[in-house]
Amino acid sequence: MRIMGLDFGSKTVGVAISDALLVTAQGIETIVRKSPGKLRQTLARIQSLAEEYQVEKIVLGFPKNMNNTEGERCQKTQEFQAMLEKRCGLPVILWDERLTTVAAERSLEEGGVPRKDRKEHLDRIAAVLILQGYLDSLAFQSGQGNARR
Repeated sequence: MRIMGLDFGSKTVGVAISDALLVTAQGIETIVRKSPGKLRQTLARIQSLAEEYQVEKIVLGFPKNMNNTEGERCQKTQEFQAMLEKRCGLPVILWDERLTTVAAERSLEEGGVPRKDRKEHLDRIAAVLILQGYLDSLAFQSGQGNARR
């Protein structure tokens, strides 16, 4: 079993995939859209990746405001969630993504990635952080530390 993590933005979608043991998340790509409303090709690419990696569940970053309220981006994310579920036939879990982009930016900065090159990696790294947070919660819920299910 593998789980896919997604960081859904207005122009891009960062994609990460778990390992088969559900221990780690790896970034695999950033899907770029020509127009914010054009989602057909994005959905098709996600479906293709889900099939290729034999994904059984998708974790979608849910961009709540810092005060825990839901804004316009949350509504767009929920609409995207419904489209993903219909297209891929997989459960799509919404996962709080607050500060993942900030953490991804910091990680790239600490890794020595030049500022001009960070944007091309940012969404993929944010997807890794979203998925890793979910995987870590599974381990915590199971009470077995590194054992996943």
